[in-house]
Amino acid sequence: MTRLRRLSSRAALLGVIASGLLLAGCDDNEVGDVSLGLFTTKDIKIESLIDPKVPGVTCHLSNIEADLDFSDPSDMSIACRQTGPITAEMIADIDTSKSGEEVYRKSKSVLLKSLKIRRILDRDSQSLLYIAYSTKETSGSFKHALSSVPLWGSDAWQAPAAQ
Repeated sequence: MTRLRRLSSRAALLGVIASGLLLAGCDDNEVGDVSLGLFTTKDIKIESLIDPKVPGVTCHLSNIEADLDFSDPSDMSIACRQTGPITAEMIADIDTSKSGEEVYRKSKSVLLKSLKIRRILDRDSQSLLYIAYSTKETSGSFKHALSSVPLWGSDAWQAPAAQ
């Protein structure tokens, strides 16, 4: 009987650990989860991210998460759109340097790899650029994806000076 109790206790502990691992993969920003197959631990996760300084912009980021693996693939995709007002005050509050400003960071492995998103202002086209990238070289290159949000039609648009 004690052996049966030990097996039952171990099974319960494994169930708790498995549930914890599954919940650890959940994210408040997650809006989609696509399995890559029955015999893989990899899924495509889709997150909705609102720019903290320009809340009129929402980005959707898809990337592969490999549960129970030591590293995640670096491939990702990003699409950003204007989903609310963008004001001149918001644009005045952002970092307008050439390297822009980090707006999102997520650890991708125990091997010091992370996924980041930076916002860069393109003054000439009056657009916000959002670049998602991996911080670790994979297969000889750094993976990245780019999306842009034009300021045209927003309160932040500045009409070109007359010539």
